[in-house]
Amino acid sequence: MLLADRYFPVTDGRAPVLLIRTPYGRRSANILVSRLIAERGYQVLIQSLRGTGGSGGTFNGFAMNRDDGPATIDWMRSRDWFPGAFATWGASYLGYAQWDLASQPIPEWKAAIIDVGPSDFYHTFMYPGGVFALGNALGWAQQVSSMFNPDQFIRTQTMSALTAKGRLARAANQLPVSEADRIATGERIGYFQEWIRHERYDEYWAVMDYRANASNMPPIVHLAGGWWDFFLPNVLTDYAALSRTDRSVRLFVSSAAHGRNMALRAYQRDAFATLDRALGNRRLPELNLPVRVRVTGTRRWTDLPGWPPATGRPTPWYLQPAGRLDTRLPPSSPPSRYVYDPTNPTPALGGSIVGLGARSQDNRTLEARTDVLTYTSNRLETDLDVIGPVTATLYIRSSLEHTDFHARLCDVHPHGRSLNICDGIIRLHPGNAPPDPGGIRTLHIQLWPTAHRFRRGHRIRLQVSSGAHPRFSRNPGTGEPLATAIELRVAHQEILHDPEHPSLLNLQVVPQHGGEAP
Repeated sequence: MLLADRYFPVTDGRAPVLLIRTPYGRRSANILVSRLIAERGYQVLIQSLRGTGGSGGTFNGFAMNRDDGPATIDWMRSRDWFPGAFATWGASYLGYAQWDLASQPIPEWKAAIIDVGPSDFYHTFMYPGGVFALGNALGWAQQVSSMFNPDQFIRTQTMSALTAKGRLARAANQLPVSEADRIATGERIGYFQEWIRHERYDEYWAVMDYRANASNMPPIVHLAGGWWDFFLPNVLTDYAALSRTDRSVRLFVSSAAHGRNMALRAYQRDAFATLDRALGNRRLPELNLPVRVRVTGTRRWTDLPGWPPATGRPTPWYLQPAGRLDTRLPPSSPPSRYVYDPTNPTPALGGSIVGLGARSQDNRTLEARTDVLTYTSNRLETDLDVIGPVTATLYIRSSLEHTDFHARLCDVHPHGRSLNICDGIIRLHPGNAPPDPGGIRTLHIQLWPTAHRFRRGHRIRLQVSSGAHPRFSRNPGTGEPLATAIELRVAHQEILHDPEHPSLLNLQVVPQHGGEAP
């Protein structure tokens, strides 16, 4: 049995329905959202997923029971309050549940409002660049474990909340990683153990991969993301996939961290306008441009005809000797070097993480470490707008076959603050990026996409390191399985920047135009 609550306007018991399927309970914030939607003239059916909120069965992480969605729709069809049309709504896991619902066509499904909800968990959340997102995975597992704890004593819950951060930090440093869930939550979590055992994409992850469901989504889809959100690349990939179908797709990207879009009036206006168009409660004009993004470094939104913008001009910025970054090819020069010691792993600072630290932060303390290299441009003479994908191509040499490389784009302000914009990571092993006879390997690192204005007088900076712990699990350097590895090896790293090996940062530069909105 799956439990659900129904909200409806007192003036219309057969109003169009919004279906929300959640593992996070039907109380607290979900009550506020449901009432807000009902006040706009819609019914809301909010359902607790299997094994959560009093519903029967067992919650199994991101592996949903695929029969529950169709059974829910069949039950809705049998109710006298169902008007024959519905939409879906929700953020994060609630968005993922909408992709699960699209396992088959549903004629009555008119719109999906998906905020930071992925169609696939492996590639951008769990193993971006092949590296286990340890901090995010543990943080989510800890939150969910606390939420599902049957202990209702307020004092116990309060003490658990106060110690959660410390337990999470100890868990992230634990070796072997198979003991981390017990330290973070006090118990062994079956789905966490599966996550760390399946390091490569396989049948286990295929069950949680709904990317092929794009053709079964409803005719109108509203996708939202955030520049600091760990699901952002997935949301943009989903936008591209849906745009290749006959769906009408709206894309909205803010500068908010994960799960914060609903607090933005701009998001509420955008999402409700899409909903009203789909279900006909309000007749509104169609939008001329389907994409709206917040440009960081400004206080403006920009409307675009698609993503990425066709006006983007790939502009390479080459790594230079002495830590410089320039649009000119580098001269002949020896490589830059650093040492990565996994017993003292390079720490994470800001970025797309679970929790309150997901944002842009001053990176100067991080850049002062000897295991972080920086390459910095001259001061910009004019504003520079960068909108689109960001990549780095690095020519490297390492003392180890098994190692990681992490690249981060920063905006350096006139007084020296170095604020992170986006980053990416890649894990190397003998099966990828094979070395040439000189031991040089060519890496292509996909950083998070961005829409950012580098102001006149600012400088562009690229950081290169070999980790961001505990956001990404440290590479022990041995090639041992993630779950059981305990031996740690030091890696001696080289970054080449010469005419034969022009390591570079590639930015999509767009012309400044008047198509901005407040």
